[in-house]
Amino acid sequence: MERLVLSLLVENNPGVTSRISGLFSRRGYNIDSISSGVTADPRYERVTIVTSGDEQELEQIEKQLWKLEDVCDIKTLEPGSSVFGELMFVKVRADALNRQQIVTLTDIYNGKVVDVAKDSMIVRVYGTQDKLDTFIDLLDGFQILELARTGLSGLTRGSDDVKML
Repeated sequence: MERLVLSLLVENNPGVTSRISGLFSRRGYNIDSISSGVTADPRYERVTIVTSGDEQELEQIEKQLWKLEDVCDIKTLEPGSSVFGELMFVKVRADALNRQQIVTLTDIYNGKVVDVAKDSMIVRVYGTQDKLDTFIDLLDGFQILELARTGLSGLTRGSDDVKML
């Protein structure tokens, strides 16, 4: 099973994300993660999709995405020629006894404590999916109350493949 990370530049029209996810569900493909947001030009949106499958399925997914009316450009984000990462917020039960341990672990992962309450903390960590998974594993001795991940987002390196619209 191979993994594919696609960066789509799409027109910022109502329902575009729904049409993209609908394409996957109609054909029985899985979306491992999807994230989207408006670009510097508000007419366009960047959608990053992580999916997995065999080589033929992944090729078919890309061909089907090109057929969508709102899609302006598709790039495959390859390790080494792209920069990508994910943002995660974790709310952890924390009292006066274990708060410093959580802070130390967060510092090791270049994270930041963004909220402290009497009985809990929220930390923010950014990095690769593997880095975030490892951070969660290291929180095993603590009670994770809530967790939110943004999904992968990224861009290709350099300016050679930038599509000007």
